[in-house]
Amino acid sequence: MTSISMPSQDGLSSTRLYRAIWRWHFYAGLIVIPFLMVLATTGLIMVYGNSIETFLGQKHYVTPGGERASLAAQALAAQNAVPGSKVKMLVSPVDPDRASVFVVDANNQNVVVSVDPHGPAVVDTIVKDQTWFYWADHIHGTLLLGDFGDRLQEIAAGLGIVLVLSGLYLWWPRNGRSLSRVLFPNVRAGGRAFWKELHVSLGFYISVVLLFFFISGLSWTGIWGTKIVQAWSAFPAAKWDNVPLSDKTHASMNHGALKEVPWALEQTPLPVSGSNAGVTGLPMGTPVNLDTVAAFARSIGFNDQFRINVPAAEDGVYTISADSMDGDTHSPTGDRTVHIDRYTGKILADVRFADYGLAGKAMAVGIALHQANLGLWNTALNTLFCLAVIFMGMSGIIMWWKRRPAGTLGAPLYPKNYQVPVTIMVIAICVCIVFPLTGLSIIAFSVIDFLLPKRFKEVGFHAA
Repeated sequence: MTSISMPSQDGLSSTRLYRAIWRWHFYAGLIVIPFLMVLATTGLIMVYGNSIETFLGQKHYVTPGGERASLAAQALAAQNAVPGSKVKMLVSPVDPDRASVFVVDANNQNVVVSVDPHGPAVVDTIVKDQTWFYWADHIHGTLLLGDFGDRLQEIAAGLGIVLVLSGLYLWWPRNGRSLSRVLFPNVRAGGRAFWKELHVSLGFYISVVLLFFFISGLSWTGIWGTKIVQAWSAFPAAKWDNVPLSDKTHASMNHGALKEVPWALEQTPLPVSGSNAGVTGLPMGTPVNLDTVAAFARSIGFNDQFRINVPAAEDGVYTISADSMDGDTHSPTGDRTVHIDRYTGKILADVRFADYGLAGKAMAVGIALHQANLGLWNTALNTLFCLAVIFMGMSGIIMWWKRRPAGTLGAPLYPKNYQVPVTIMVIAICVCIVFPLTGLSIIAFSVIDFLLPKRFKEVGFHAA
């Protein structure tokens, strides 16, 4: 919400530009704050699910040592635990005291099965969309409203950028107020001034991080992210020499609402098995199965936790992958995806962080930071950030409520006989071009604002 009070600024900062930005900061806050509160709250849950638990549910520990059953036997145990299911993915843990994790498909429902390799014995089963992380991530991305919710989130994130930039303009020291006064809040102030002091200072300190979160989040959205930025930044499959390609993309390996495939690869077509393409992979004559593919993965450098996606069709491939986005590693530069022909054992593709384009590299790092995947320091900072965002929303609401005249919305008013400054027009046009959905919402609100009678929006016609 707005961080400047009418009484203290009416005579000091009544320029057309200042008042226009103040009014639009208010409007943006009115729309964005409910979304921000949801995003910050679900973000905290995701940090918990990512740090205390895992993306796939609770961590399960086993007694290390002793004879371990083959992965094939463990996979069979996982399937038997969920009648009629088929293994889709293995998560191979890095530590010997952790259970193997399988994702099985049972009538189009993904079930996570944890298996003690000694036996083998099933430790736990849970429907994937019942985990804390999945539930929070689903709300975080779509508000449980599918594509419509995704579009709402995209509009809110774009308006969030407007909110941050307009807030920085309003924050900038003016009228004799020193920089130190806004950097260090006066906590001894009373009433609404107390909340304004904290709102202004905290807003400045988290502004850069908030912009980062908005942009990295926008990169996953359906219009700006998928159809514009990602479409132009996807890893080109043409780099895989003479490898036949499927009509399915890497995004088909995502399980449900969770994004489990690196952003740079989502729109890249998958290779297919059954040709003479590829380079030497598994030793000639070696049967290609979970056990041999896992052993091969370790031999080529997959030393941390890694995943193996099992072929889903006759021409499907075994896909070995490890990335920080999924909590496999603590460094985005360790991203690696390797596709293995299910019949010949040849490597059809080997994509690493260095192979991504600039946008892909930025997203690999950005998503890991966004999800607090880079270690305890990242978890601690993201927790503080989410709490700060919740406080910013609450303080904005409190300031508005204290300033709002009874029975009115309390939107900041334009100067009398107001005309739109050229600067505002230029900024609005730029936003409309860069963020189409946000631009449409700005146009809609501009029309509504234009049609409002002057007595509702100009100083002198209606009390502020």
